[in-house]
Formats: sequence, structure tokens, C-alpha cells
Amino acid sequence: MENKKVLLGMSGGVDSSVSALLLQKQGYEVIGATLELFTKSDNNANVDAKNICALLGIPHYIYNCKEDFKKHVIQDFIDCYANCKTPNPCIECNKYMKFGAMWEKAKELGCNYIATGHYAKTEYSEKYGRWVLKKSNAGKKDQSYVLWNIPKELIEHILFPLSDFHDKEEIRQIARENGLKVAEKPDSEDICFIPDGNYKDFLEKNSNIKQKEGNIVNAKGEILGKHKGLYYYTIGQRKGLGISYKVPLFVIGFNPAKNEVIVGEEKELYKKEIIVTNINLLLVDEIKEPMEVEVKTRYSAKVAKAQIMQNDNEIKVTFDEPQRAITPGQSAVFYIGDIVLGGGKIKC
Repeated sequence: MENKKVLLGMSGGVDSSVSALLLQKQGYEVIGATLELFTKSDNNANVDAKNICALLGIPHYIYNCKEDFKKHVIQDFIDCYANCKTPNPCIECNKYMKFGAMWEKAKELGCNYIATGHYAKTEYSEKYGRWVLKKSNAGKKDQSYVLWNIPKELIEHILFPLSDFHDKEEIRQIARENGLKVAEKPDSEDICFIPDGNYKDFLEKNSNIKQKEGNIVNAKGEILGKHKGLYYYTIGQRKGLGISYKVPLFVIGFNPAKNEVIVGEEKELYKKEIIVTNINLLLVDEIKEPMEVEVKTRYSAKVAKAQIMQNDNEIKVTFDEPQRAITPGQSAVFYIGDIVLGGGKIKC
């Protein structure tokens, strides 16, 4: 008899709450789990999640994961900015917390599955002879991009109850119809551990990164202005440079050794090739021959056609058309149709 016991990650929001309801209706034995991830945590989230579980008659556990979150997510965030990279902390959180720590808790509770309210899909592919991670039906809200770094052996144990919905309003309507009080709860848009959105202030208070003035230069090394600190800037940034120039200027790179921000014209933002490291392949074990894929280099970016080739622990990506403002520290995610082939961190 199939083990239909599932541990569901619950944030107290409408997505995870409706996920609990849907799983229950599909015959799963649902257990709710809320991970406490940072110090100024989540009492409202804990209360909302617990109330939803009580309403549905399912158990709810709260796990203190603050130390692991600090080690794997916050420290990576700090390290990236210290090295002139722009991080995506959700990707680290998914790898280590929501699909790492939570799977360990699930096994302790005898669960065969874990679930979240992400807009993504898992299914068995006859073509590839394995379980695959796919885009959901949610279009722009699809979240497969932030899931490329999960362990591939876990895919067959992951349930995404929202995979076939097209927009958030459908989810809110289900919540309303079933008396879930979180139906109108707003989405969380900010980094969870920086709710005010001021990442510069966070870095200055929680790391050795401090304001250090330096030069803003062009590719020829000509000094055009002053900057407040390298972590204030990201590739493609135009606003806040404080430079008056004959053409619009954008951040195109950094020289940490000289504490310089490098700026240039928009055409200098485009790249035909990039190198990707920290690879995690979900669909294949290794890329032995050049592959034609679609690549997404930011969560909000459109996919771009490219050829990829693996060399040991790096993948070289050659785009059909040059791509704008590719940013070290962000993720490059590779797709074959709707299936996530894998991904990695953009090195350069």
C-alpha cells in the first residue's frame, strides 16, 4: 500500500494553506511544518500556519532552523556581496532548507513526500526514464527557476499541489470558498530576512562589509566619479551613479583590487558567452556533447536560446544572441522545453 504521508512546508501564506487543502482532498495524510529561519521571525506566520492546520484537522510542527539558515543562506548572501556578486538567497534556501532540512524532518516522521506551495511541477518522464522537474502552468509566476539546485534524487518525493493553476486569483478563490482566513493575505515580495528591503543596511550591520569610497571608471580607466562601496551597485545599474556624461552609463563590472566600479554604454552590457559553476544537473548526469537549450539568467528574464558544453565542473554557455546585463552570482537555468535540465551560478 502506497505511503501517502506528506510533510508540507507552511509559511502561513495563501499558497501553502491552499496546498494543504488540496493535498487533503487528494487523499494524502498531511502534516504541516513551519521552519523558523531567522531571528526576527515569523510569529504571525507561525500563528497563521497553526490556525490553518487546526481548521483542517492536521498536525503542525515548528522547527528551529535558524543556525542552518544563517550558515547556508545568510552567509552566502554576505559572501556574494563581499565578492562583487549579486545573490539569489531563495535558491540557497530551497536547496538547504525547504528541500534539505525539511526532507530530513519528513523521513523522521515517516513521510514518503514533501510538498510546498511553489508553482512548479514534478512528473515521471518515459522519454528520459526518470522523474523530472518542469515548469508549472502559471506563466510568469512559474518558480522552476529557483528550484534548479534541489537534489535530483528527491524529485520523485516532491509534490507541488499548485502546478496546474494559472494565476494567484484562482488560489485565493479556493481559500475564500473554504473559509481560509489567509485568502487575502498579501504576497511577500522582499527577501524574508530583510523585510524593509534595505540590503545595504543589513550588510553593514551583519558583516565586515562597510562603506569604502572609490572611483567610478570607464573601461579605459578614466575616472568619472566616486562610489560609496562596491556592494551598492549591480551589473546593469543606471540610477544612483551620480555621473553627468554625454551618453547614459551603466555598471558593467568591478575591479575589487582597485576598489573600482566600471561603467560603460549600454552596448557594453551585452555578452555572447558566460561561464557557469556550482552545477546541478537534474535531467542528465553529465553533458558529454554540446546541447541546444533555452537559458534563463534571472527569475524575471525571458529564456534565450543557447548551446551549452560541460568541462569538468564548469559549463560554457554560448547564446544565439548576446544577452544584456548578465550578473555574476545569479543563476543560469537550462531548459529543454518545459523540463529543467539543471543550472549553476554565473561566474563571468
